[in-house]
This record gives sequence, C-alpha cells and structure tokens, in this order.
Amino acid sequence: MPLNSVFSWFMKKRVHQIELFKKYPLEVQEELMKDLCRMAQHTEFGLMYDFSSIRSASQFKERVPIRTYEDFEPYISRLREGEQNLLWPTKQKWFAKSSGTTSGESKYIPVTSESLEECHYKGGKDSLSIYYELNPQADVYSGKTLVLGGSSNIHSYNKACYTGDLSAIIIRNLPIWVELKRIPNKDIALMEDWEHKIDKMALASMNEDVRMVVGVPSWTLVLMKRILEMKNKALITDVWPNLELFLHGGVSFSPYRKQFESLIHSSKMNYLETYNASEGFFGIQDRLGEKDMLLMLDYGIYYEFIPLANVNDDQPQTLSLSEVNLGEVYALVISTNGGLWRYMIGDTIQFTSLNPFRIKVSGRTKHFMNAFGEEDIIENAVAALEEA
Repeated sequence: MPLNSVFSWFMKKRVHQIELFKKYPLEVQEELMKDLCRMAQHTEFGLMYDFSSIRSASQFKERVPIRTYEDFEPYISRLREGEQNLLWPTKQKWFAKSSGTTSGESKYIPVTSESLEECHYKGGKDSLSIYYELNPQADVYSGKTLVLGGSSNIHSYNKACYTGDLSAIIIRNLPIWVELKRIPNKDIALMEDWEHKIDKMALASMNEDVRMVVGVPSWTLVLMKRILEMKNKALITDVWPNLELFLHGGVSFSPYRKQFESLIHSSKMNYLETYNASEGFFGIQDRLGEKDMLLMLDYGIYYEFIPLANVNDDQPQTLSLSEVNLGEVYALVISTNGGLWRYMIGDTIQFTSLNPFRIKVSGRTKHFMNAFGEEDIIENAVAALEEA
C-alpha cells in the first residue's frame, strides 16, 4: 500500500472522533473539565481550590478565579527555577516565550508533554485529517512539507528549564511521522538570523518535491520570492508543481491572499487556516473557501467566554458553550493540560455557527477600546486593508 494511502487511512480514523465532539460538544467539554481537575487535584493549585471535590462547571467557576498572565507569573517563576507539581502534575521543563505583557516583559507559557501531544501535535494531525476529508484526492504525504518556524532557538535557563518560541519547541520535539517528511533540517529551521535563514531555507527546499507549506503568511511570501529569484522563475508552481496546501495561522490571511494567488497558479492549490498560540491549539478551518474555524473541543482545553461588555470587570461572569450567541464578541478564557486555569488569553472571538461550534478571531481585548473609548475591532481594520 503506498505511503500516502496508509497516511490517508489513519487520518480518516481521526475524522470519526472529530464528528463525535461535533455531535456531543457540551458533554465532551464537561467531561474534559472534570478530567483536568482530576489530573491536577494533588498539585499545589489543585489543593488550594480543592479540585478533588469539583463535580460541575458551576462549582469550577465559583471556586477558581479568572487569571491573567501576571496572576500566574509567580507560579511560572517557581517552575522555571525547577519546582514541580505546582499547576500540573507531570514534569514541566519547556516554556514557550511569547509576546510581552502590558509591562513589556516576555511571557513564559508552560508547555507540558500532554499539551504537546494532546493539543499542539494533535492539532497538526487534525489539520491534515480535515484536509484529506475535504479533498479525497490529496497527496501531501507523497512529497515534502516545508515548515517555517522557530524564530528563536531553544535556550537553557537552567538545568530544569528550556525556553524558546512555541514553534522552536515543537520542531525540537517533533514525532517521527512528521520528521520523515519535513524540510529543512533542524539546524536551519532553528536559526535565529532570519536573513540568512531565508537563504538557507530556499536552498534546502527549491529542488525538493514540496507538496505542503506550513507557516505565517508574511515570512512564507518572503521565502517564496527569494526562491523565485534564485531559480529565475515567475511562479512558485514552476518550482513546486505538486504544491497543493498552505497551512497558515498567526495573522489574518485576507490581506495576503492576492499575493499568494499571483505566485501560485494552480487549480489544486488550497489554503487552510488554523488558530493556535503558545497556550494551546484552538481552531481549524474545516470548510475550504470559508473564513471561520471549527473550535476543537477535545484537546485538553476547557473553554469559557466573557461578553465584551464585561471584560474589564474584576471577576467577570463567563458563559459556557451552551450560552453563547452568534456574532457577539467574547474574550476567550481557557483551562488547559498545560496547567493554566481560567486563564484570560487576551484574544477575542465571535461564533459564526453553533452547530457545530465555529469561530473567527476578531482581535485582542486590549485593542477593543481606542483613545476615545470606542470599539476598534481588528477585524474591521483587516477588512479595510482588503479593500485598499
């Protein structure tokens, strides 16, 4: 059996599990919340809030306060010094260095083995599972996958703690089924100097049979244009004739779409968006040509939502999935298998569908009020850029 056929068979098995949480979303989330509490009941945090006696979402909400990164920072500082069993029971040694807090300092998000395996890697596999379901003729695994990521290498803070951006941590720990088909090698992928890195990546990939590209749109465009210069070609499809998928995230793709289409002339080319961050993997576009994403409900993340009007309350009331409405803007609150509990991530989302639950990212909580106290939604700015 060809390798791509074996790969496709495994992907289809996962599609059935996705259909299950689409059919029973509330039950899946309720059970997941209980599982998280059960796992962490003997941690310092779990003992403080008596996780062992939590039996319902309402008890969880009443007992555990909503927190920001600044509230978790004392725990994270202790974890980075080597203490364990504070927020999550398994060993925590990886920390994703993320964008700064309001004070301008970097955030260090704990990344556990569970969050890597059951969230981030699962999100990558599910992205391909969904793509193969949408496109039965897909042949991604017969060629190479070019992954742009790892804007900083892994640094050892001490013997107990390693930090880097999330993509660098993921690349450093990739499972073998990904490594077999991924380019470039880790030495290039984890280079910190992007100017030299782009040249190295171009040389490492321009003569390969690249079928899929994974990355943020801006750097992917830079790389593609550099490859065209080196190969003296006008179109990426002249370099990679079998290219069929760009898996992207990080920023809105809308302002970049026309540039990609000008470089890739192929009827079989598809674009699939994902929504992930250092804190977790949240959504995957499950319909080609649409701008929303399926909310992934079985990744070890329990979701709550704060209406925008209440986001600045001291301890705002949250809504569960059963209480949200279409089109309203909500701040996202998550509890995760990385040891974050009722954590306000800072993103705002809107639901585009309630059966199944689909979302689109509308912005950041700190961007919603401008200097005049008026709503200033990133989505509106993106729409303006598209029209420009």
